[in-house]
Amino acid sequence: MSIEQRLIEKASKIKLLILDIDGVLSDNKLIYGDDGLEYKAFFTRDGHGMVMLQKSGIEIGIITGRKSPLTEKRMQDLKVKHLYQGVPDKLPTFLNLVEKLGLNFNEIAYIGDDILDLPILTRVGLSVCPLDADHEVKPRVDYISKFNGGQGCVREICELILKSQDLWQAHMDFYLRKEV
Repeated sequence: MSIEQRLIEKASKIKLLILDIDGVLSDNKLIYGDDGLEYKAFFTRDGHGMVMLQKSGIEIGIITGRKSPLTEKRMQDLKVKHLYQGVPDKLPTFLNLVEKLGLNFNEIAYIGDDILDLPILTRVGLSVCPLDADHEVKPRVDYISKFNGGQGCVREICELILKSQDLWQAHMDFYLRKEV
């Protein structure tokens, strides 16, 4: 079986995609304004990929080490039900979420970029990191995205999951529909 076939096989089983925020959904930069407030940029296509997954019945979870009102707002906008912030040791939260949803590890995909993500990355059915992930993470994942964190990495994996489960075409048909 080729690497691509193995990746599609793993993605075809996914029922839950869990994401880190900084370095995955954002570009790993913290920007503070003169007003003392924190600012982050989120890539809208990543968000739309998450929406398409959820519309197809695949759950989204967020487990992040930092706590940010910006993250909470963005996840509310995307209707993400499983948001865990301020979690420096992510493994117990991950294990609780898995138990709560009654899933097996092989039904979960995780995208992480740093060494604190390794305890989860090494357990899930499909482990992914952005192109600009830490050098210790890259050799330990199933797939390294073609895109950096906060620049399309999440969207790429959302599309992979949807296509591997024959769910992508329904979204394309919706957007390509012709008005009568």
